[in-house]
Amino acid sequence: MGQNATSSKEFETPADVLTIGEMAREYGVTLRALRFYEDRGLLQPIRNGVTRYYSAQARARLELILKGKQLGFTLTEIRDLIANQSEEPVRSFELSLDETQILAQLSMLQRQRDDIERAIEELRQTQERLSGANGLPHASVIAAAGAGAGARAP
Repeated sequence: MGQNATSSKEFETPADVLTIGEMAREYGVTLRALRFYEDRGLLQPIRNGVTRYYSAQARARLELILKGKQLGFTLTEIRDLIANQSEEPVRSFELSLDETQILAQLSMLQRQRDDIERAIEELRQTQERLSGANGLPHASVIAAAGAGAGARAP
């Protein structure tokens, strides 16, 4: 009964909100990540003492945050995109993007992919050189390197 009228209105029904632990489990994120998003102003849970409750709107915002991260956007960029939305967030992160943002992100992701592909190719060539020099297959090179390191330990 100790709740005031404002906090009673915020809690539609217990089924409509999730605790921080439930939110973390449902979305596969850590409690620390949720607190970090709150500190950065990305999420605003309902507070009842020290307990955090996440409404349907907060869950929609987390979905947007996670989608933005999946698409390679920084948290600052995600916060700006969310801030540009109306009171009711768009259910699709992609709908909040303009063509310039999409093209810039595509370019950045392509550069990252090219860097990763170069690194993979360099590691494959190194692995082939090591295998050829020792006459050992890949797994044996790794095992031999690990055993050699252990044998030299004092």
